[in-house]
Amino acid sequence: MRRFLLLYATQQGQAKAIAEEICEQAAARGFSADLHCISESHKYNLKTETAPLVVVVSTTGTGDPPDTARKFVKEIQDKTLPADFLAHLRYGLLGLGDSEYTYFCNGGKIIDRRLQELGARHFYDTGHADDCVGLELVVEPWIDGLWAALTKHFMSRRGKEDMGGAPATAAHTSLRTDPVKPEVLHVESQIELLRLDDSEGRGSQASEQDTANSDQTGALVEDFEPSLTCSGPPLSQASLSIPALPPGYLQVCLQEPLAQEESQACVTSGDSVFQVPISKAVQLTMNDAVKTTLLLELDISKTAFSCRPGDAFHVVCPNSDMEVQSLLQRLQLMDRREHHVLLEMKADTRKKGAALPQHIPERSSLQSILTWCLEIRAVPKKAFLRALVDCTSDGAQKRRLQELCSKQGAADYNRFVRDARVSLVDLLHAFPTCRPPLSLLLEHLPKLQPRPYSCASSSLFHPGKLHFVFNIVEFLSYTPAVVLRKGVCTGWLATLAASLLQPAAHVSPADSGTALAPQIFISPRATNSFRLPDDPAVPVIMVGPGTGVAPFIGFLQHREKLQEQHPDRIFGAMWLFFGCRHKDRDYLFRDELRRFLKHGVLTHLKVSFSRDAPVGEETAPAKYVQDNLRLHAKQVARILLQENGSIYVCGDAKNMAKDVNDTLVEIISKEAGVEKLEAMKTLAALKEEKRYLQDIWS
Repeated sequence: MRRFLLLYATQQGQAKAIAEEICEQAAARGFSADLHCISESHKYNLKTETAPLVVVVSTTGTGDPPDTARKFVKEIQDKTLPADFLAHLRYGLLGLGDSEYTYFCNGGKIIDRRLQELGARHFYDTGHADDCVGLELVVEPWIDGLWAALTKHFMSRRGKEDMGGAPATAAHTSLRTDPVKPEVLHVESQIELLRLDDSEGRGSQASEQDTANSDQTGALVEDFEPSLTCSGPPLSQASLSIPALPPGYLQVCLQEPLAQEESQACVTSGDSVFQVPISKAVQLTMNDAVKTTLLLELDISKTAFSCRPGDAFHVVCPNSDMEVQSLLQRLQLMDRREHHVLLEMKADTRKKGAALPQHIPERSSLQSILTWCLEIRAVPKKAFLRALVDCTSDGAQKRRLQELCSKQGAADYNRFVRDARVSLVDLLHAFPTCRPPLSLLLEHLPKLQPRPYSCASSSLFHPGKLHFVFNIVEFLSYTPAVVLRKGVCTGWLATLAASLLQPAAHVSPADSGTALAPQIFISPRATNSFRLPDDPAVPVIMVGPGTGVAPFIGFLQHREKLQEQHPDRIFGAMWLFFGCRHKDRDYLFRDELRRFLKHGVLTHLKVSFSRDAPVGEETAPAKYVQDNLRLHAKQVARILLQENGSIYVCGDAKNMAKDVNDTLVEIISKEAGVEKLEAMKTLAALKEEKRYLQDIWS
């Protein structure tokens, strides 16, 4: 077989799932893929690799490669490596990202750029998939085009007497994968996506039968607006190209525990996970604010956990108990919820590289696993929908699931599944004859990820305590019935904090701890550079609207204590650009910020209120933080370009972070008298120097 090396760098499982899909398709295409996580460097060696390389890379943080790729990136960025170190290597790379973030697909771009600097050449153009509009819009055509590119590469190699001497451009394919115009791809498919053998599912004949079944109710469907459960023409009448059925690989046994046995806990304290009590809870917003913002204080005095201002940490959270019970009932497993889940690999599985999921502990109860281990709120991927087709008995329901996972139904998938945040529970209620086995859920549901939060305090100011701030997330899920949901973690934290809540107003330094304080699990996050400069004389600009102000409260508390301890030391200016909707409803930390300003810790406080109208003859104030940045453009430019200062941005990536970035480009261009492109390069240089730092989220 024609062999290629397939590496993935994943943060939350997306890149891994896509790499596994490539691996499964490869066998049917006549190729052999060696699949490895990029962190498994002992299993491959790029220096001696003669096969073509395919890499799938996600992006995390503010544009970094995933944690699993850190070691790999560090190794290839070794400055002592010669420029021809990887000149023998031919590769294709698929980057995953989210255009709501400033540095789109930057994890993949970093690796792509460095491979080329070391002499490697493309045999297939890089693809950039955007999770903001749907990864599959680029991923699916990119994978389809990969097979022609690999075929051309191997044909070119066979024509050379010296395999290692093929010119750099010999295998470069003409296929383009522009993520903005995926429809211009020329794809020569060599496989029937509906061709499934008897052991795995039904073929195209069955699909035609489903179409016939659907036609019986076609007249009725046309009278309704398309929804999650039904479509309209032309999709309802189209011949469908659906993905191949993912091969199953888990065998599940539910074992009733003996009387003396206890189910192993899915979350345990240890070197990296700490169980700590919530010692205080404060509502920072008024009851009529658009969003409810809470501050929680954790007592970490009896643990080895430490957190510096600017650091982030993880909260290990469970799924909603109500949603877990609903899922158990739908699976008809309520009476077995305390049974141990025993997992084994299917002896006859055709899934390459299949392994037992590491996030499911041995001998844990079913309820514990659904509560702590699996992201049951996750939007099902198309491969999951395809697997659910074969678990559905009603012809019309089966057809609709086929539509949602098909190429022809991509728009419906985005509208009714992805954008509506439909979960597995929603799907099972929407398609009542769908009865998946437990093994299918364990194969397809991703790991329940801990949620990151920024430290909003300094240990110098609050010894033994850790503060963090969050909005209680609420959103509508458009399932067959519209459901108001709260965020998995923020809803849970709000429930835990209810008994401790103090009225909105001040964050009092007094403790209100209780012996019955609720406990949560936290863990440290990988170290980052979102910290105050080592030299306190360096001027600092902080931009943080809403809860984005949280890490800067920690900065200011820390700076206040340092100034008290070192009265003779020189401290640089500290600017804070803060924004909220209403001055009287959601001005977070108002009293504390004014105190910092009064004591000279904070030298400049610039606040904007986006929803408050001017009073009387008052001039319209700055509406957003970027408007205040423009009003103080000269000072901002002086700090960044002349005084070697640093700027920190924290908050929403979708709008604020982009707008602030564009405003900084505008300021540098105007104040330095340079073209926009030069200003962008200056800002990029500040980022490289760790003087332009972001802590942003979508």
